[in-house]
Amino acid sequence: MDLDLEVKQKQFNAAMELYNTRKRYKLLGTLTSIINIALQIYLLCQLPAITTGAGWQIFSVVSAFVLADLVNGLVHMIMDNNDRYDSVAGPLIAQFHLHHRTPMYRKHPLPVVYFNETGSKIWLAAYLAAIALALAVSAPNPVLVHILVYLGILSSVAEVSHYLCHSSTSGTAMFLGRIGVLLAKHHHAKHHLQDNNNYAFLNGCSDPLINLIAGRCYRGYKKTTDRHFAIYAGAESENR
Repeated sequence: MDLDLEVKQKQFNAAMELYNTRKRYKLLGTLTSIINIALQIYLLCQLPAITTGAGWQIFSVVSAFVLADLVNGLVHMIMDNNDRYDSVAGPLIAQFHLHHRTPMYRKHPLPVVYFNETGSKIWLAAYLAAIALALAVSAPNPVLVHILVYLGILSSVAEVSHYLCHSSTSGTAMFLGRIGVLLAKHHHAKHHLQDNNNYAFLNGCSDPLINLIAGRCYRGYKKTTDRHFAIYAGAESENR
């Protein structure tokens, strides 16, 4: 066995041992969900007072949809290729990689999925807090505010889209996937069957751009991080 691979596998197992035995990591996920959803509700309630015309509303929603797909896809790309298991965030990084070992989710109502999966988005809490702070101290462009707030909400919707892609065979979800509103199964399957591609998971519209970036920046997860959990025999995620 390659020495570096053996070291990474040991680091992965040690990180997962911390994740499974220290309650603070799961509590962090719950707290992150609460903060994210509270900020999403707060910001959504601010929008009626920040008026735009109907045309700008459509522009804001479409722009936010594309940006949410891109931003969350880029975060996914970075995380899938992150192997810093010995860092402060190591247990969270290791736990994240297990979604490649067990792609299927446990069945939950969609609001529960929204809450649970939003807990992995620590970056989103900082992003939403920054928007709330900007609104408190200044008067940003109304269209920009709408785009940024919608992006923050759609980032959580993307997790629901990913869940439906993996775990639902409902006619509505399949139809929305086929017309490109949500993530289509045949599109996202390439992320798991191939390597280093199709990271986006709201609807995948930004994958051509993300794939170019991934090809320049990373070797691919099947050659690296997917091999790090090969000898892990511990517990899976509570949501899978």
